[in-house]
Amino acid sequence: MSVNVVILAAGQGKRMHSQLPKVLHTLAGRSMIAHVIEAADALAPRTVCVVYGHGGDRVREALSGATLSFARQEPQLGTGHAVQQALPLLSDAGVTVVLYGDVPLIRGETLRRLVAASADSVAVLTATLEDPSGYGRIVRGDHGGVREIVEEKDASDSQKAIREINTGLMALPTARLRGWLARLGNDNAQQEYYLTDVVKLAREDRVAVQAVSVTDASETLGVNSRAQLAQVERLYQRDHANALLEQGVALADPARIDVRGSLTCGTDVFIDVNCIFEGVVSVGDGAHIGASCVLKNVSVGPGTRIEPFCHLDSAVIGERCRIGPYARIRPGTRLAEDVHIGNFVEVKASEIAAGSKANHLAYIGDSTVGRNVNIGAGTITCNYDGANKHRTIIEDDVFIGSDTQLVAPVIVRQGATIGAGATITREVPSGALALTRVKQSTIEGWKRPQKKA
Repeated sequence: MSVNVVILAAGQGKRMHSQLPKVLHTLAGRSMIAHVIEAADALAPRTVCVVYGHGGDRVREALSGATLSFARQEPQLGTGHAVQQALPLLSDAGVTVVLYGDVPLIRGETLRRLVAASADSVAVLTATLEDPSGYGRIVRGDHGGVREIVEEKDASDSQKAIREINTGLMALPTARLRGWLARLGNDNAQQEYYLTDVVKLAREDRVAVQAVSVTDASETLGVNSRAQLAQVERLYQRDHANALLEQGVALADPARIDVRGSLTCGTDVFIDVNCIFEGVVSVGDGAHIGASCVLKNVSVGPGTRIEPFCHLDSAVIGERCRIGPYARIRPGTRLAEDVHIGNFVEVKASEIAAGSKANHLAYIGDSTVGRNVNIGAGTITCNYDGANKHRTIIEDDVFIGSDTQLVAPVIVRQGATIGAGATITREVPSGALALTRVKQSTIEGWKRPQKKA
């Protein structure tokens, strides 16, 4: 069946108290509307049209990389009026699915059920809530079909007692939808053109109206405030955590993990509390991620242990490495197997070969480090001259003493040793010892200056 998708995203979102259009506020690191578009992709739609209004240019810019159509709603005169703006961009074949840019938890499988129920009928997605306040109510007929949808502001007391609510998501035959939208009126408390009034028009035309109920009402939650966004975020993360647990990942506390992208884990992976995963992250078998780590676009090899409070960004970490605590691995870094990067060590745009160690208080930038190299505490590569970056090459089996400065471009050849406190500006030959110390002076009987009264 041919499917059009219309995503309503014109609302201002006053309760967000923000200059950012509501649908661009983020859930799990992506805009809410991006989540809705992803769910819509499950329908393999012919057209996806975003109806924008407040902050429209920002909405279009944020979605510029996607294959979408756009329709502007100005002024905003209700949901029916919004869908009218999209009509010129829709094909009459098949059905049109109406979604909302601020309902980000909707699942693709639910939308497929909605479309399946819309053959020769109108399909309305409903949910049953303990507290239905604020939602339109589903009024059923004598035989259980949907008779009408009544907005809360227009509902009687008996209708307000109904707990089955309209989620706002609908699938409708497109050719008939055009005629129904043309017949909409605005004789209601808000003086708006409600899309839900299409239900009554469909019944007048003897078109069946089907209710498709969700099993988990949380996927239909709309976001109108910061508090609701925070609630939806926790629900999203809960589902992610449960999926990881089902896959065998050990989570110290499923309530304290944030996945803001894609996280793939092997077997026997342990993740401690308050970790954040952004972008695309993969964690190999038996890896251990300590508390309060942030991993963004990182591949972690099997058996690697990342200690607490580490920040890794756009890097590849090999097998059986030891990172941290308090280490920072910056973009462009590749660590081979059995590399140790200790506390307060920063590595940027560098390759470090197997078995090498920088156990504490070092900076390694724009460097190529060989196998079995020991980098002492306080060592830094001076890779930036104020205008350009330069590379440091450290070959295999080099020992670098503490508090050494390697002023790039420079090469330290295989097996060389650099004494503590050295400043290296020229190539160090293979097997040599490099020192740049001044002779120590001692003044006997030295008296410290005294503070004047």
